[in-house]
Amino acid sequence: MFEPAIAPSGTLLGLLQRGRGDGTLHALAAPRAEALAALDHCVLADPRHDWRVENRSLYYARLYLDLHGGLETIEAHLFAPEDHLDTEEHRTGLALAVLGHLASYGRHDALLLLRRYAATGANWSWALDELALRDDDAGLRSLAEPVLARFPQDEAGDTELAGTVRDAFEPRPWRLWAEDQRDAVGARVRAAQEHGSFDRWQRQLRPTGPRPGWSVRAVLDWAQEGYERGADLAGPAARCLAAVAGPEDRPELLAAGRGGAPGARAAALHHLAATRDPAVLDLVEAAADGVHPLDAPAPGSVHGDPYGDVPGAVDRDALAAARAAVSAYLRMCGEDAVARARAWIHRTDPLGAAAGETLAARGEERDAGLVLGALRTAIRAGGPDTAALGVLVDGVGRLGIACAAPVLRHVYRETASSQLRGRTARALAATDPSFASGFAVECLWDCEETTREIAAQHAETADARVAERLRRLAADPAEEVEVQTAVRNRIGPDLQV
Repeated sequence: MFEPAIAPSGTLLGLLQRGRGDGTLHALAAPRAEALAALDHCVLADPRHDWRVENRSLYYARLYLDLHGGLETIEAHLFAPEDHLDTEEHRTGLALAVLGHLASYGRHDALLLLRRYAATGANWSWALDELALRDDDAGLRSLAEPVLARFPQDEAGDTELAGTVRDAFEPRPWRLWAEDQRDAVGARVRAAQEHGSFDRWQRQLRPTGPRPGWSVRAVLDWAQEGYERGADLAGPAARCLAAVAGPEDRPELLAAGRGGAPGARAAALHHLAATRDPAVLDLVEAAADGVHPLDAPAPGSVHGDPYGDVPGAVDRDALAAARAAVSAYLRMCGEDAVARARAWIHRTDPLGAAAGETLAARGEERDAGLVLGALRTAIRAGGPDTAALGVLVDGVGRLGIACAAPVLRHVYRETASSQLRGRTARALAATDPSFASGFAVECLWDCEETTREIAAQHAETADARVAERLRRLAADPAEEVEVQTAVRNRIGPDLQV
């Protein structure tokens, strides 16, 4: 996934890119032209590391409304010549989602832009999904011909259309078009629906992978075949082993986990970890030791793969075994795994980082110092956006480590991940007495609904801004139900509406 360029956290652009509540508050206080320029920059150049788990669209749409911003810049971006050269969803997806929210707030210009882009744009299916939730039947029916014109009326075009109809995220437009009396529209869409259903049925008749009656050896061979073609089948193979392996197969599985072919070894390690075999922790340690500590990256890769940055000279099979061992260990939840974590947490490789995550998720109060040390180590090694921080931050909050509040505040301010910031806010609510009158107030304007929910539960209502914001969230039809429930719980005893 692409890496967005994130401005410093103390700038207006940096705050808006992060989706922080302070971004909205600063934008409303800044010169309008400057605020709109920063807002347009965020919408046109998606600042999220992973759009699947981070929200920004409602946050930016609300700010467009508050600033009375026009949509000329978004329009120029959507219909630029680059639209048909760079067809990746991340180029236009955020802008289309923002337009969708603006349309739900009654911005007719946003609705018209979505219709026009659905008819002519490269990322038309995203625009159509936004319209499916917000446009009326007449508006959707008007798009039938331009959308269907994208698919040639030949065998290849009909096959592509059938796949598009079958996989549509929002089926409403296609159902409307199937009711059309014109053969070029209704008949064609109905034929595509039937074709898609037939394809699904055919796939069910041609399953691949393990069959009933497979042996342990057959499953291990299947996992190795996947490894050789670049597919990670350790998880599915482990689930198959759970169905076919018996006590008599333990020696074979232990041998595979100790030194089998890399794909089979990964499957065996996952299975042995899932069944809490007494020997699996020693096998995990042996696999991790197969990668020399000097060759291993610092724990806590930003991308979530603890061995993702190992030099290419390191043995690929050893890396695969070490990666599988760490992954299998992280799934273990017994006392034996926690006890071994206390011994492994001082390691400087990814297994040591995994031990920190295990203690954060399942450790006891006596492990507080180890968890805090793991959090500090992860930040020093990978910065405020390293993947391991989420579990460690949760653990700090779960264990109520009050002395961790300064570290949590640093993560809250600096991380570019709005999801991690929300988890940090939850941990601060459990550890920092100043949270209610500090960050919780800002969080009422945050881009993540879970963060706004935390803020609604904790924000100090003595602040005049809090009461007004809670009333606005309670009345906003676009707000999530969980947030509004938390708001109304606060309004009841604390506020008079």
